[in-house]
Amino acid sequence: MRDIPEASKSYVSDSNKSAPAIEVIDLSKRVADASGELTILHSVDFTVQAAETLAIVGASGSGKSTLLGLLAGLDSPSSGKVILGGQDIFALDEDGRASLRKARLGFVFQSFQLLAHLNALENVMLPLELRGDDGAKDKAAAMLERVGLSSRLKHYPKYLSGGEQQRVALARAFVTEPPLLFADEPTGSLDAATGEAVIQLMFELNRERGSTLVLVTHDPSIAARCGRTITIAAGRIV
Repeated sequence: MRDIPEASKSYVSDSNKSAPAIEVIDLSKRVADASGELTILHSVDFTVQAAETLAIVGASGSGKSTLLGLLAGLDSPSSGKVILGGQDIFALDEDGRASLRKARLGFVFQSFQLLAHLNALENVMLPLELRGDDGAKDKAAAMLERVGLSSRLKHYPKYLSGGEQQRVALARAFVTEPPLLFADEPTGSLDAATGEAVIQLMFELNRERGSTLVLVTHDPSIAARCGRTITIAAGRIV
């Protein structure tokens, strides 16, 4: 397994423990289109403190999911900075950003993003195994028990309901105890009752572990559960 690059190591050092969890500085994203150039994000600035819960809301196409992808280093900005715990993530190369994500971030997606050829236990074990954790199986089983799926360990995603799949995804996101958790429309593929149960579980897990949570949603009731809300319209904070 590849070692975390030196720049990523500085991110997890004791000297950065007092830094804000996230600093976004003059962040912009532009892409080419048929008319020349389209600006998706315009000079966005904000800070998120450790253990804070932040909702990013906005209409479809407002730029909120693009912003989340930039915060996680899954995309590159046209200009500006994203600093996670004191580390400018775009000062790292792609391998460095991948190592940072593996070491420090958890993700929950609308479409679950479970691996079809792995059962529930194996899906939750995966991020632990990528870290070389010898206790991956026991930790994954305990996490699945915590989300109420102890009887589904050997079930593959196609044999799980949507709510069960998202609970597996929550277990996978939290099993490494990440300091930062990014959630992109986590109830978007679920009915109202199932979505409410999943959101309640996600916030319970987040409180238990003290993670910093950044949540993209179009649902005002979900955003209201967060400590703070940022609204994006036409690529700007309003």
